[in-house]
Amino acid sequence: MLYGICMFSTWQAIPPHELAKACEDRGFDSLWLPEHTHIPADRMGPDGKPLPEEYWNTYDPFVALTAAAMATTTLKIGTGVCLVIERDPITTAKEVASLDHLSNGRFLFGIGAGWNKEEMGNHGTAYATRYRLLKERVLAMKAIWTQDEASYRGEFVNFGPMLSYPKPVQKPHPPIFLGGNGPKALEAVADYCDGWFPLGFFKTDFAADIARLREKRPMEVSLFGVKPDEKTVEQLAQAGVSRAIFRVPPAPADKVLPMLDRFAALVHT
Repeated sequence: MLYGICMFSTWQAIPPHELAKACEDRGFDSLWLPEHTHIPADRMGPDGKPLPEEYWNTYDPFVALTAAAMATTTLKIGTGVCLVIERDPITTAKEVASLDHLSNGRFLFGIGAGWNKEEMGNHGTAYATRYRLLKERVLAMKAIWTQDEASYRGEFVNFGPMLSYPKPVQKPHPPIFLGGNGPKALEAVADYCDGWFPLGFFKTDFAADIARLREKRPMEVSLFGVKPDEKTVEQLAQAGVSRAIFRVPPAPADKVLPMLDRFAALVHT
């Protein structure tokens, strides 16, 4: 099993290039950074409680991951997750391809349909149709990455023929991991993604869901928010999880680096 690190990369925390180098030096395979463009001032969290301030203090993930890529040579870098439903697909396709080039094919494209109705509403996205919008934007980006003169016609996305380069280094494109634990997320993963990116906060038994997904085709599963203990890691490996991703807080280096040391000791024993 592979092991990664995830952090809300904020301007108050260890800089992304320093964090990336520390992850690579300790033998982790990947670093994942989440995204929120903003948080509406009156928006509570999904459980009705106020959100932590890192939700509105994050760097843009593509900017932060570019810094991470420039500081490393082997570490994979991923969005965990990119809110495609809040992004223009032509611009996002360009950012993905650019970052994949600059990192020499090390980018992992984690995506999500989002949960914050008010946030996505400020981008003109309706909560009820977000999964349909997500699919079209992903399929449109795939067209841009793989076609010399790309075009796409759908309910929400329409363009082409058009020219857009560079194409990604990874062929046909960087692997797409979709986040979420519900039935709509699983359906989307099976339909048009390369991997599943579920949350590990709510349950640890993923074996049945993984088996159903892999009945359709080979599927990578990167579990976000894994409890950092030996028993949990062993249980997830037996369930078929491909990658366990540990969270570190958006804190300065003196707090984050000792945590990375403990996680490294756990997975490399």
